[in-house]
Amino acid sequence: QHVTHAYEEARACGYILKSQIYVRNQAVTFFRGPVCIILRNVLGGRLMFERTDHAYPADELMPLTCRGRVRGLEPSRGDVDDALGKFSLTLIDTLDTLALLNKTAEFEEAVRRVVTDVRLDNDIVVSVFETNIRVLGGLLGGHSMAVMLKESGRMVWYQDELLHMAKDLGLRLLPAFNTSSGLPYPRVNLRFGVRGPETRTGTETDTCTACAGTIILEFAALSRFTGDPTFEAHARRALDFLWEKRQRNSNLVGTTINIHSGEWVRRDSGVGAGIDSYYEYLMKAYILLGDEQFLQRFNTHYASIMKYISQPPLLLDVHIHKPLLPARTWMDSLLAFFPGLQVLKGDIRPAIETHEMLYQVTKKHNFLPEAFTTDFRVHWAQHPLRPEFAESTYFLYKATRDPYYLEVGRTILENLNRFARVPCGFAAMKDVRTGSHEDRMDSFFLAEMFKYLFLLFAEEEDLPFNVEDYIFTTEAHLLPLSLSTASNSQAPTLVNNMELDDSNFEWTCPNTRLLFPDPSTTRSTQLNKHNILIFVDSNKISLSSSLQAVSAVAAEDGMRFMQEMMELSSQQQKEQLPPRAVQIVSHPFFGRVVLTAGPAQFGMDLYKSSSGVSMINSEPYNGCSVLSNGEIVAGRIALLQRGQCMFAEKARHIQKAGAIGGIVIDDNEGSSSDTAPLFQMAGDGRNTDDVTLPLLFLFYKEGNILLEALKEYREVEVLLSDKARDRGEMLSETEPRHEYEKMLIFEEGGTRCIIYFHSFLIILSFITLSLCVYNFFPFPLLFPFFLTWMSRIHI
Repeated sequence: QHVTHAYEEARACGYILKSQIYVRNQAVTFFRGPVCIILRNVLGGRLMFERTDHAYPADELMPLTCRGRVRGLEPSRGDVDDALGKFSLTLIDTLDTLALLNKTAEFEEAVRRVVTDVRLDNDIVVSVFETNIRVLGGLLGGHSMAVMLKESGRMVWYQDELLHMAKDLGLRLLPAFNTSSGLPYPRVNLRFGVRGPETRTGTETDTCTACAGTIILEFAALSRFTGDPTFEAHARRALDFLWEKRQRNSNLVGTTINIHSGEWVRRDSGVGAGIDSYYEYLMKAYILLGDEQFLQRFNTHYASIMKYISQPPLLLDVHIHKPLLPARTWMDSLLAFFPGLQVLKGDIRPAIETHEMLYQVTKKHNFLPEAFTTDFRVHWAQHPLRPEFAESTYFLYKATRDPYYLEVGRTILENLNRFARVPCGFAAMKDVRTGSHEDRMDSFFLAEMFKYLFLLFAEEEDLPFNVEDYIFTTEAHLLPLSLSTASNSQAPTLVNNMELDDSNFEWTCPNTRLLFPDPSTTRSTQLNKHNILIFVDSNKISLSSSLQAVSAVAAEDGMRFMQEMMELSSQQQKEQLPPRAVQIVSHPFFGRVVLTAGPAQFGMDLYKSSSGVSMINSEPYNGCSVLSNGEIVAGRIALLQRGQCMFAEKARHIQKAGAIGGIVIDDNEGSSSDTAPLFQMAGDGRNTDDVTLPLLFLFYKEGNILLEALKEYREVEVLLSDKARDRGEMLSETEPRHEYEKMLIFEEGGTRCIIYFHSFLIILSFITLSLCVYNFFPFPLLFPFFLTWMSRIHI
């Protein structure tokens, strides 16, 4: 009777919970009280609908003050607020949660509110990553649920409104991908994109690996729902770039990357914050899209993770170039997703070990601190009600059916109800040690936390659909696996799967003249079998499609050779092309302003000679067509803006106009040589021997110094050289003198005087003679000499 009563009590809450009953140690355990209350009050829609007078249509609920969080009206929280876009974030993020709970009426009402009230054309800067996983993912998950309900005879009025909104949002995110690498800017203005002063963004140079690598599920789903392959193509390009930039020896990726150059800014690597969902999306992209390339890449990364990062049961960050050296001695809470990912991989044992370690930390502090040490002490004390541990608990229970994980789920629920519950919802923990709260309840709390907890306790017959027909995104949104049959894009056939021997980290490559002394037909044929074309004397190597190789083995050998040669070539370029200098030598700078410039891989070698003369803006400024002000540019250094054509093309146009040099200024506002790695301008793939003038590259900040100087002074002379020169060196190069001419250089108070010694001796002798013989100072007679002398003094 008691068991029946518990079962009926769960039914009264609107749910039949698994609990409910299982036998362990000859005891019957009931998960009814906290489970029933929390799921009824929260997931039943109470927070979203009964409290709309407090929060709706704000992005988030502030549970301590019982009001909505509206960006701009509350004190800024920094990057955390980039998730807020004045688009009813929590409502959109929890759409498919309502459908999963079989709350059809509440789901339908929520869809109507989104369609009627939400506007995406907001002049506001948002995080590309957060907007993609929460809003775009929420709209697509809601669309999937609405289509499912419509097919079952409910919501017959629905005409893909959420999908239309999703495509609108996708188009608003696309400008962020307008980079040379294909990696997106971290932020975008929903109305204006990323370029121009009105966007208030587009100056960023770095993004996290997860930010750029957690796009493919939502963008691919959007492409396949709409039939527009553009979105999936951009997401694939970003993933391809990250894969190419992995450290080839360790096969690990860094945490932060430069979106323009691809250089790793932070070279520490782990499975937590900054990288986590990149690995997750490689695996899930394979599950959703059926492209084996994603699985191969994931397996390569996973082997390295287990070799270097995994120290069971710990997961500790390492350096990508020295993976045997730990990067830190603490872990962050975001890595709690990893056991769940290991379940999808099928590697259960280490998943169980790491999950148990996380559970011990949870039992010690009631929640997972944002970061904790290897001996389970608090490193960062906050806990914003993150769902990753509940997610892994659900997947482990699904894989093992071990009721132990139901106990873990009960612990999570009881701690939430006991320590985080407040009258208007659930408040994030400001400090897990003291139990203090923060007026914050992120949308992922409802979108993920209770979705996974509900699934943990629910019976299959309690669900309105088969969850196995869907994949969970990193925000736990549901995307149908049937999308894999709607192929809108072809996966590349070139597979890059490479195993390296750790004992051989250094490779050497013999000189091509010695290795291939006779470029005969026989040798060329052999190379072509490996789909490699080598151009002797030009140091260029080309790789054609793997389909053109005579066999899979030959294609693999060719790929290995190409990878080694590209690595070697990259290293050689860095050694052969050091930074150059742009030095302003005219009044009032006189060489004191030196700007670090990037070299070109073509044109005059400034190491052997320098070029100095006045500069002028080219017209058109981008230098991509014949210059209209060629007569003015002739004999000067032309200023050009980066973009719209190849660097070599710009050089040819200004050279044709008679310029003796060129300076290309970056169009990426805010870029600087202080924060960005050296940029080298490559050729256009053709022979660039016709370009004979020097061409240098300045980032935006340095280029703006030149432009400001041009505005203030009519004539500005600059020196293009391999390094900064002092005044004496510049004079020796630009002004010929007789052998007897020497210089005296005085420096005092930062002012440099250069006096020609022969003029100084003549005047000094004349003054001495006049004083001794005639006893007077011969100023009138010396006046012409003073004029001559002053004309030779440079200050």
